[in-house]
Amino acid sequence: MDMLQNTDFWIGLIKIIWINIILSGDNAVVIALAARSLPADQQKKAVLFGSGAAVVLRILLTLVAVKLLSLPYLQIIGGLLLLWIGVQLLGGEEEGEGEGKQQGGLMVAIRTILIADLVMSLDNVIAVAAAAQGSMVLLVLGLAISIPLVIFGSTMMIKLMERFPIIVVLGAALIGWVAGETIVADNALKGVLGGASWVHYVAAAIGAALVLLIGNLSKRRKAEAA
Repeated sequence: MDMLQNTDFWIGLIKIIWINIILSGDNAVVIALAARSLPADQQKKAVLFGSGAAVVLRILLTLVAVKLLSLPYLQIIGGLLLLWIGVQLLGGEEEGEGEGKQQGGLMVAIRTILIADLVMSLDNVIAVAAAAQGSMVLLVLGLAISIPLVIFGSTMMIKLMERFPIIVVLGAALIGWVAGETIVADNALKGVLGGASWVHYVAAAIGAALVLLIGNLSKRRKAEAA
């Protein structure tokens, strides 16, 4: 009870909630892209399971994020994974029928959400951990509150994508942008790139362009094959 009467506790909690509001946008986009092609009932499951598992994953990741970020080539690998995910989401999955195909699609969507969130959260959790100032209770509370934010954002994005298909393209480009940022932030490249700020934006733009180019080519080939 003493903790609840501590002003620093409430200030820290507000900081964490605000950080998660800001950072939940890219997670919502990934979840919406992964779930948009599923049937309505499968979409709800993908959003719920994907959002809940992603938040739990972020809590666990916070414990080791600082050490992980110090490992060379890890963010390069993660960025390449994000590029692949962006291309797959923009290119679209092959059409199929039957309950087995739908269940497989659900599991693929959840897997995609978890892999993308794992990579995209490496930098984000540093900010959350700093706001928590070593309080595990504060960290878990703040991230738990973020669950409805991610779920609501994902559900809203799915509806917007159905109405405005251009958002799918913008969402895939966002994943490519984050991938480019992640790659050049790797410790192994800091000495080579010299920390120039323009490199950050150039790499992000190249990542977005690659996802759009390769994703659209893949989509066109699938359409021609069909």
